[in-house]
Amino acid sequence: MKPEEFARALEKGDIGPLYYMYGDEPYLIERGVKRLLEQVVSPDFRDFNLNVFYGNECKGEEIFSAAQTLPMFSERRAILVKKSHELSAATLEVLTGYVQNPSPSTCLIFQGEKIDQRKKFFTEMKKTGELVEFKRPYENQLGPFIREEVKAYGKRIEPAAADLLAYMVGNNLQELASQIEKVATYSGKRESITVGDVKEIVSDTKVDTVFELADAFGEKNLSKALRTLYTILRDGEAPLLVLAMLSRHFRQLWRVRELLDRKIPTNEIGKAAGINPYFLKKVIEQARNYRTTELKGVFERLFDLDLALKTGGGKPAALMERLTMEVCGKR
Repeated sequence: MKPEEFARALEKGDIGPLYYMYGDEPYLIERGVKRLLEQVVSPDFRDFNLNVFYGNECKGEEIFSAAQTLPMFSERRAILVKKSHELSAATLEVLTGYVQNPSPSTCLIFQGEKIDQRKKFFTEMKKTGELVEFKRPYENQLGPFIREEVKAYGKRIEPAAADLLAYMVGNNLQELASQIEKVATYSGKRESITVGDVKEIVSDTKVDTVFELADAFGEKNLSKALRTLYTILRDGEAPLLVLAMLSRHFRQLWRVRELLDRKIPTNEIGKAAGINPYFLKKVIEQARNYRTTELKGVFERLFDLDLALKTGGGKPAALMERLTMEVCGKR
């Protein structure tokens, strides 16, 4: 079952007896579990009808027994098993028996990071329950998430403001949701969130500093790039996250540079490259600072730096400084 199918089923009140929620996006998993629990058990009766287990601590018999217990003052009871990817083979074997014939008055929810569909437990789950995978969205898929989060605050968001938010924060959904909450609060009674709101609130975060670093690289402004880099490292930002932001920015510049070389009209470049008009002028100006051969060299350096950071090939600060000097300055 896809997340959107899961969401539609919840809206209809169509609740099954078994769910395994997993994937590489913990924020979406947590949100999905929360919404499911809200449908299954009233907060007033959770003391009677909700059991929470942890995969690295519980036994299969405990979960089995709780799942067979009848609900009190409610139509259903809920069993939530967190860290389900840490359930032992023996526990999964016990639970396979329950999964084959689940109680209709219980909603048993497994919450984990990954699954192995070769195991009998999961083959049986597919027959009687739902496997719901929550994948981390790509950056070009963040728009619907942002609009949905904003809608929860009773507001709308301008397309350019949503693009700016996605560009500055990236696809860390926990951080993105946090920033949306701040922006929604800042906008007060206004129904629409603007670019100005986003710039005013997100500008004080570490994310914005990385955003400034990417712009400094695009401008080939060595002094600004080094100054911003030192601020980022001082504040403890993870070098790999900084590298990911730079890689994203240069992919965009490379795409625009190719379009410029093909003499594509400026008003068509934004659409072809998937860039909001609000940012287009700046990106085009930065793309003109690089030839295609230069951009190829930048990506070779980014790849080398990624490898060095992951294998301990030097001190991160020195490696980042060297990259900055090579890209923005003279060798």
